[in-house]
Amino acid sequence: MSYFVTGATGFIGRFLVDRLLRQRKGTVYVLVRKDSRKKLDAIAKKMGWDGKRVVPVEGDMTQEKCGVSAAQARALAGKVKHFFHLAAIYDLTAKPEAQYAANVEGTRHALDLAAALKAGVFHHTSSIAAAGLYPGVFREDMFDEAEGLDDPYLRTKHDSEGLVRRETRVKWRIYRPGMVVGHSQTGEMDKIDGPYFFFTFLKKLRQMLPPWMPMLGLEGGRINIVPVDYVVDAMDHIAHKPRLDGHCFHLTDPDPLRVGEVLNTFARAGHSPEMTMRLDARMFAFIPGSVRGAVANLPPVRRFIGMLLRDFKIPKQVMKFLTYPTRFDNREAERALKGSGIQVPPLESYAWRLWDYWERHLDPDLFVDRSLKGKVRNKVVVITGGSSGIGLATAQRVAEAGAITIIVARGEEELFKARDAMKAAGGKVFAYTADLADMDDCDRLVQTVLEEHGRCDVLVNNAGRSIRRSIELSYDRFHDFERTMQLNYFGSLRLIMGFLPGMTQRRKGHIINISSIGVLANSPRFSAYVASKAALDAWSRCAQGELSGKGISFTTINMPLVKTPMIAPTKMYDSVPTLTPDEAADLVIKGIIERPSRIATRLGIFASVINALAPKAYEVIMSTAFELFPDSAAARGDKQALKGEVAPSSEQIAFAALMRGVHW
Repeated sequence: MSYFVTGATGFIGRFLVDRLLRQRKGTVYVLVRKDSRKKLDAIAKKMGWDGKRVVPVEGDMTQEKCGVSAAQARALAGKVKHFFHLAAIYDLTAKPEAQYAANVEGTRHALDLAAALKAGVFHHTSSIAAAGLYPGVFREDMFDEAEGLDDPYLRTKHDSEGLVRRETRVKWRIYRPGMVVGHSQTGEMDKIDGPYFFFTFLKKLRQMLPPWMPMLGLEGGRINIVPVDYVVDAMDHIAHKPRLDGHCFHLTDPDPLRVGEVLNTFARAGHSPEMTMRLDARMFAFIPGSVRGAVANLPPVRRFIGMLLRDFKIPKQVMKFLTYPTRFDNREAERALKGSGIQVPPLESYAWRLWDYWERHLDPDLFVDRSLKGKVRNKVVVITGGSSGIGLATAQRVAEAGAITIIVARGEEELFKARDAMKAAGGKVFAYTADLADMDDCDRLVQTVLEEHGRCDVLVNNAGRSIRRSIELSYDRFHDFERTMQLNYFGSLRLIMGFLPGMTQRRKGHIINISSIGVLANSPRFSAYVASKAALDAWSRCAQGELSGKGISFTTINMPLVKTPMIAPTKMYDSVPTLTPDEAADLVIKGIIERPSRIATRLGIFASVINALAPKAYEVIMSTAFELFPDSAAARGDKQALKGEVAPSSEQIAFAALMRGVHW
C-alpha cells in the first residue's frame, strides 16, 4: 500500500508521515519543493525515517497538478491508495493573497493531481476554521451554515473544503482539527500560534509578580485545543476504516475550556499569577457594535491597544477569537475512533510540556541579540565624563564591542590618554574636550560630533558634580545649587536637545542618564546633587511619553555609591561598601542592551516604596542617618581637620553596610 502526502515538511505532516511509517507498510511519497529538500532530509534524520520508504516527489503546490511532471504522474498512477493533503497556510497573520494561493488554489491543484494518480481516497486536512464564527453547535455534516467568514483565513479554509466536497473524480474524507498545539508527550511545536501568542504575556506577569498574586482577567468563549499527536493518530486510524468516504470528522476536544481557563492552565504551567477573577468578555455585547467600533477606533485607544499587543507580541487578528462562539459536535469522529484508545488528553496533563518546550525553543526572547556587540557595533556612542570612573569603564566596554566611541571630558591630558589606550587596543575611539556646564561648549560639542560622525545613536550622560554638604552649611553657598544644576541638569539636557532632532528624524536613539540612588532614597546632605538629578529624571519621564512612539528610548540609572574621584573628598567613604567603576559600568551596559526605563537596586526601590507608604517613618530613618553621619571636614571648609579626619565609627560602618550604596 502506498501513500502520497503534501505538506510533509509541515508540523502536522511530519508527524503523520512518522505515524504511517511506524503503523503501516508500504511507500510514502512526499511532495517537496526543490529548495525544501534539505529541510526534508533534516526532518527525516531527526525523526529516524527509513530512507527507502520515504520517496520525495519534486513539485510545487502553486502549479498545476502540484508541479509533478507527466512522467512522474504516469509512474505513480494507480499505486497511491491514500492521498493526504496537508499543505496549507495555517497563519492568521498571512496576507490574503498568499492564503488564497496556498489554501484554495493549492487544494485545487492537489485534487487534480490525486485524480491524475487515480488515488483511492483523498484525505483533506481542513480546520474548524471552516465553520467561521458560527454562533452555536456546528455538526460534522454542516458546511454551508458557516458564518462570519470575512477573515481571509476563515474564508480560505471554508472555500478549500468546498472544493473537496464538490469533487467527483476521487473519493474523499475531510478532517477538521481543532487548534493544533504541540506534542502531548514531548511538547514539540514548530511555531507560535493559538494559545502560544499569550505565553509572552504570562511570562512578563511571572517576572513582575509572585505566582500567588490574584489577578483580574477576561473570560471568553471556549477554545478547542488538541495536541498534534492526537490529530495524526486519529487521521491515520479513520483513514484506514472502511465505508467512511464522503464524511467529515471533527478532531476536537469534546469538553473544551474557556479562554480564561486555558490561560490559567498555562499560567500554572509557567508559574505565573492566575486570573482569579475573570470578567466575561461577552458581557460587553449589550453595547451596540457601532459604539464599540467607534471607541476602538479612537486614535488614543487604538494606539494604546496596539502598543500593548506589540509589547506582548499578540497579533490583533487573534483578539476576535477571545469570544469564539462555536462549539463542535464530534460524534462521527468518536464513532470512528471507538475502541482504538485514541482520545484527546486533558490540557492540564500536558500544558507544562508545551510551556517548557516554548520556553526552551520558541520564546521570542531567545532570538533577541542580547550581546553588547549586537547593540553597539558601528553605532556612535557618546559618553560624557569618559576619561575616568564609570565613564571610562563604560567606554572601554563599548569600544571593545565595536562601537564608534566618543568620550568627552574637561581635562585634555587624562582624556587623550584614555583615548590612546583604547585605540591601541583596537577600538574606534574619538575624544573631545568640553565644559558641559557651559551651554555654548555643549552646542559646540554637538555640532562637532554631528559634522564629523553624522549622528549620535546612544548618549550616556555620565558627567556630573556631587556636593555633600548640609543645608545649614549652605546658607551662604547658593552657588553650590547653581553649579550642580548647571552641569547635572542643564548640561545633560543641552546635549539631549542637541542630538534629539537627528534621533527623531531617524526614528531611533537611546538616551541613558546616570542618576543617583539618592533620588529614590532622598539622602540628607545631598540636596543640591539629588535635586539636579531628580530634575533630569522628571524631564526624562515626560520625554518618554512624547518620544517613545518615535523610536527614542530613555533609561535612567539610579546609580548607588561608586568608588570614583568624585567621592574622594569624603574620607568616610573609604570604609563603607561601594561599587567599583567596572561594576557600575555593568549597569550601564545592561541599560544599553535591554533599554529599560529605569535601572535601580532593590534597596533604592525599597526606599522609594517605604517613603511613599510611610513618609513619616521614613523621615525618622533619614533624620537618624543625618545625625549619625556628620558633615565632612571638606564640607565644613576645615582644612586643618581634613588632614587628621577621624576614621568612621563601627556604628557608622554598620549602618552604611546595611544601607549599601546609599549616599550618607
